[in-house]
Amino acid sequence: MERSEGFPPVAQPDARILILGSLPGDRSIAEQQYYAHPQNAFWRIMRELFGIDGDYEERCARLSANGIALWDVLHSSVRPGSMDADIQLSSAAANDFAGFFLAHPHVNKVAFNGKKAEQLFVRLVESDGVATSLRRIALPSTSPAYASMSFSGKVVAWRNALTDE
Repeated sequence: MERSEGFPPVAQPDARILILGSLPGDRSIAEQQYYAHPQNAFWRIMRELFGIDGDYEERCARLSANGIALWDVLHSSVRPGSMDADIQLSSAAANDFAGFFLAHPHVNKVAFNGKKAEQLFVRLVESDGVATSLRRIALPSTSPAYASMSFSGKVVAWRNALTDE
């Protein structure tokens, strides 16, 4: 089965917050953009919180200007489809977080976009002793698969996590 591969981080050296997903879904991989699925609430939430709008490059630049970096826990994994539940852990390879945190020394908070991202981070990254001193915040997934929380509820949770410096 074919491996899904993630993207490099969207980050400036002065980033203070790192938002982590698990692994890009099929639509994101096809478009080579984080959170490209039109039903994913991520970019709508960023518009609500920071006024971030425009094309993908503009949105990424504005996110970076707000001190926020974007990445995924996994560099690659076998995953049929786009559901986090289908990630085959035996094939999961984490990104180079030691290198990332060395290059981004101002990051003091890691916000997980959904439970799976946090679980993967704890299992594959933190178990190696990386980033154990950082503040960690679990956030409700912006994925359309997580429909048990309203959009407004997600906005409140994300606002509390990202703007409480």
